[in-house]
Amino acid sequence: MTNPSTTSQKVAGVSYARAGEGYFEKRTLKRSAGVWGLWGLAVAAVISGDFSGWNFGIGFAGFGGMLIAFALLVLMYYGLTFSIGEMAAAMPHTGGAYSFSRSAMGPWGGLATGLAETIEYVATTAVVVYFSGAYADQALYLLTGVSLPGWVWWLILYALFIGLNAAGAAISFGFAIVVSVISIAIIVIFGVMALASGAFDWSSLWDKAPNPDIAGASVFLPEGFGAILFALPFAMWFFLGIEELPLAAEESRNPARDIPRAGLWARGTLIVTGLIVLFINTGVLGAEATGASLEPLLDGFKAFLPPQAAAILALLALIGLLASLMGIMFAYGRNMYSLSRAGYYPRWLSLTGKAQTPWVALVVGAVIGYLALVVVQAAGGDASPAGAIVLNIAVWGAVLAYFLQMVSFIILRKKFPNAARPYKSPWGLFGAYSAAIIAAIVFLGLLFNPTYLLAIVAIIVVYAVIFVGFAVYGRHRLVLSPEEEYALSGGTHGNPQQEGYDAMEGEVFGDK
Repeated sequence: MTNPSTTSQKVAGVSYARAGEGYFEKRTLKRSAGVWGLWGLAVAAVISGDFSGWNFGIGFAGFGGMLIAFALLVLMYYGLTFSIGEMAAAMPHTGGAYSFSRSAMGPWGGLATGLAETIEYVATTAVVVYFSGAYADQALYLLTGVSLPGWVWWLILYALFIGLNAAGAAISFGFAIVVSVISIAIIVIFGVMALASGAFDWSSLWDKAPNPDIAGASVFLPEGFGAILFALPFAMWFFLGIEELPLAAEESRNPARDIPRAGLWARGTLIVTGLIVLFINTGVLGAEATGASLEPLLDGFKAFLPPQAAAILALLALIGLLASLMGIMFAYGRNMYSLSRAGYYPRWLSLTGKAQTPWVALVVGAVIGYLALVVVQAAGGDASPAGAIVLNIAVWGAVLAYFLQMVSFIILRKKFPNAARPYKSPWGLFGAYSAAIIAAIVFLGLLFNPTYLLAIVAIIVVYAVIFVGFAVYGRHRLVLSPEEEYALSGGTHGNPQQEGYDAMEGEVFGDK
């Protein structure tokens, strides 16, 4: 047996250090959410995609191409959310995707997946900040004639929502429910008003002229069948973020029951709101104008309302963007918290304050996102909007994380056959395989689109730097966090919050 005084022990190519007295007490989260709080969080994280971002896909593929992309992603997200619901119920840890892949593919697989989610959520937050600033400035200008620079809006929004997220999980979940309901109401009101006013025109869905240089181009597919590949990353904006639910596991009162249930209701909600926006917003503006708009819903309101009324509704529409800002910031905070608590990222990132929220991770993620927006906007200008580029960075991280999670689901069904699974995916392996295949196709769509090649190269560089850092330093300083304990115990030590954080420490370090 190893001496009980041992402070480091090598296991499976990495070394674990003792957490030390008070380590987890300084990194504590509070259980605050029921099923509706989780539903609100999931809808809030995604709903901004109905307000801005999705429409760039119409510019690439026309309405018909975007409609096909939407249908494919409905299939992918059903398979994905069923699968992660099963894994989240079995692993009620904040780590989410990192936790799943850590158990299935070891520390390197866990880091690869967790880093992909960090990229996804930090970049997604930046995208929402970008579009929120654009909406807010449009409303301010219409009401007062005053306009502020984008970087000022970004600074205001990051500061405000760091404060809200750091104030406590109960506030986050309560805010998410309220703004989700308001956002859904705004989308429904837009649809009803557009139809009642006669502004919606079915023929406007097809006003993008077929490209004469593309074989097979038609009114339905003006850029041909292949353009659907380029529309897929933007169609993801209708659903991207719903997969964050497992990150709330340690703040959910009953994660095994409520996370799968909340995911089911949130997915249905988002399909309905997505279809309303896809059809009616495009039918009001026309496919050509929709594909180029930075604020499609605001432009839709302006098409049938006087400017002052449109400005007021723009402020209401801003609520949808702010909902996602709250939800996605929650996600990157918990993602970075879990990876740093385990030692993959610097451990100080996982410190929590009196409100038991990971305020350090929230601040660091905001600084990274803000700098990314400033740099990309300065480099690309109006010819390459920062929001569109960072959106694709977010989608790149998302589809990589999706693919790795589905691979993990398939592996865990075989690797941990006896692990407790309080909820089982009704689609089983079919759901995981279908989601993995579609995620891989979306990934290829990003690689083949030359517009965003530099962004993808930049992310590959980030991966290389993080992996080298982990190989040299991080892998020698891991901590037996809940995610690590579950993996090392083969799925038998499932809930360290209930069973004790030191249950695996004696086994790993050989204490008598």
